[in-house]
Amino acid sequence: MIKMIKIYGMKSCPDCVVVDEQAKNDEHYQIIDIGEHVRYLKEFLKLRDSHPAFADARAKGYAGIPCFVLEDGTVTLNPEEAGLSSSPVSGSSCRLDGSGC
Repeated sequence: MIKMIKIYGMKSCPDCVVVDEQAKNDEHYQIIDIGEHVRYLKEFLKLRDSHPAFADARAKGYAGIPCFVLEDGTVTLNPEEAGLSSSPVSGSSCRLDGSGC
């Protein structure tokens, strides 16, 4: 059985799109669009509201996506820790302050 890295994100998030493009069609990643169904959103919010990896995101009012749950259960907001790169999309932002996602 192949262990997968879960990626929580949304299609409307520019940072998530960059990550999803790298992970699609790779059996080591499971892309979960939290905007696709309320159960995915609830699953993500339960993680976001309780996990210490989101402390900074919660403090700054960020959504905390894309989020990665590694095979060993580690939660990170760093694409590099999931084997992906974080190429910022210039001019795109989903933060209220315009600084990114």
